[in-house]
Amino acid sequence: MPSNVPQTFLDLLGNCMQSAVHLEMRDVYAVDYERGPFADWRAGRRHYDLADRASWWRPWLEVVAEATNRGVTMRRARIVSEPVSEYTRYLYDNTFTNVAAGEQVRWLPRRQASDIPLPGNDFWLFDGQLVQWNHFAGDGSSLGPEVTKDLAAVALCDDAFAAVWERASPHGQYEIH
Repeated sequence: MPSNVPQTFLDLLGNCMQSAVHLEMRDVYAVDYERGPFADWRAGRRHYDLADRASWWRPWLEVVAEATNRGVTMRRARIVSEPVSEYTRYLYDNTFTNVAAGEQVRWLPRRQASDIPLPGNDFWLFDGQLVQWNHFAGDGSSLGPEVTKDLAAVALCDDAFAAVWERASPHGQYEIH
């Protein structure tokens, strides 16, 4: 159900006071295979120097750090097919940046999520009160967000995320297959 909440994602996170949780359920998102970070990773440039933060710190990580520094708990859970897609392996290899910025990340093999009632789309849930659906085309390109305060949608997302989070492995403990 669409909402008339006229806020951008940055506004939603900026207004967030306690928690922002994100559930990702796709095995691939649109990426540029010819240039950019994914192309660099595919070409073998996969090892960032943790001490050289400028080599991997990006604007998104500033947003995460700002939110977590003001007390917002940010958690991301990824439901992944195994063996993982090339894109998921890329995400896994670079998740240390999210963790360094203050985000908690967990991984759940899709086969372990079969009995969890899940929404049909990836989402962000802000303070347990507002959902931003992330809609994607079949090729992984974004079709844009949709924001709702619908109580049933909020409850579905809250329950789904809690169940996934409980079963999922923390990033440092998940073994990629």
